[in-house]
Amino acid sequence: MAGIDREPPIPTEITLHQKSRRLELAYADGQRFLLDFEYLRVFTPSAEARGHGPGQETLQTGKRGVGIERIEPVGTYALRFVYSDGHDSGLYSWDMLYNLATHRETLWAEYLNQIERQGLSRDIDTTSRPAGGRACGHHH
Repeated sequence: MAGIDREPPIPTEITLHQKSRRLELAYADGQRFLLDFEYLRVFTPSAEARGHGPGQETLQTGKRGVGIERIEPVGTYALRFVYSDGHDSGLYSWDMLYNLATHRETLWAEYLNQIERQGLSRDIDTTSRPAGGRACGHHH
């Protein structure tokens, strides 16, 4: 089967637009994507947000104003985003970034639906409580 082990597309340019709070990805085939910092932060692949299996995810809230302070390469396969809220444990693989870029509208609509269904807000952070402030049930 061709295409299974294809290399994930790697952006040829990655630009942080601090004023508009967007990350711009440009690919060799001419595709360009603008991804809001909030969107990237909400879909962080980090363990504490994703949980330990389906249904274990913690919905990330109150991230409308989040910034990305810097991006650090992780080997040749991923990027680590350091966010203004202190979050820096999500490793974004090239595949994941491309997936987030190409499915942005669907994923974002799903996120907004979840927020609405649970009566949560993009402006009020209910997920990042001070350390020790939440009984999580498992230790890291």
